[in-house]
Amino acid sequence: MKIIEEIREKAASLKKTIVLPRSSDERVIKAAEFLSKENICRVVLIKNEKAPEVNKEIEIIDSTSNKKLEKYAASFFEKRKHKGITQEQAMTIVQDPLFYSASMVSEGDADGCVAGSVSTTGDVLRAAIQTIGLKPGSNVVSSIFLMSFEDGRAFSYGDCAVVPYPTAEQLAIIAVDSAASHKALTAEEPKVAMLSFSTRGSARHERVDLVEEALELAKKQDPLLKIDGTLQFDAAMIDSIGKRKAPGSEVAGNANVFIFPNLDAGNIGYKITERLAGATATGPVIQGLVKPMMDLSRGCSWEDIVNTSCVAALLA
Repeated sequence: MKIIEEIREKAASLKKTIVLPRSSDERVIKAAEFLSKENICRVVLIKNEKAPEVNKEIEIIDSTSNKKLEKYAASFFEKRKHKGITQEQAMTIVQDPLFYSASMVSEGDADGCVAGSVSTTGDVLRAAIQTIGLKPGSNVVSSIFLMSFEDGRAFSYGDCAVVPYPTAEQLAIIAVDSAASHKALTAEEPKVAMLSFSTRGSARHERVDLVEEALELAKKQDPLLKIDGTLQFDAAMIDSIGKRKAPGSEVAGNANVFIFPNLDAGNIGYKITERLAGATATGPVIQGLVKPMMDLSRGCSWEDIVNTSCVAALLA
């Protein structure tokens, strides 16, 4: 895939440090060795049970006894003491590989983290939100999948993994963040389609109203963003249909960022594109955090871990 090759090349030029917390997973080990061998990034593994056998270039950290454990625990305590957490509890929590890895990112000892191959999305995001935190002005953590094709085309689908039924305000933030992620990963100007079962009010329903409200809020957040809605997928994707259903739109017919109205549609949509159209799905790329901590599908391949590590390096 052309776009994946470009992302790997860009990541290699940055020489970032990526931490992979689940070293008991053979897919993680294989990805770590590839990333190190190809000089794409510096890799740090967190010891889970026993130290894995890996190349000597790959650093392995024991999160239960590392010299920075006290520093991380103190930082975590300061962030969470308003929730009633004690210093002893903070010390215990930070020893968990997910929280330790997130602490490395938060404290600047790693540029990004990639987790989720054997952890739930909820567990990964809990560690990320509580340890790294949300970026200023944001109250939504969301995601995109970068869908890439053999012919070099690449599209971003959001949100497909995090927010089940976003409000209009949340959907607007998802749209703006997804546009920024798409530009960072592909260098393309984002053209954002707010998807619905209605194009430009062809059908009326409260769910259509919600997407229309989100569209107006997104325009206020980023007045320069090319964004339109509501659009059915065919009107957003196919030029001739876009011209017929939404004449005059600078997005209809050539969108490259597709914002789904809920998680049902987004998750189904990206998996249909992956399985029926043969696209490579990279992600979920988590958005809304101060620093990158990426989630993985538990069905991911080692190549998925490599690609998501490169995405984390680009977003760092």
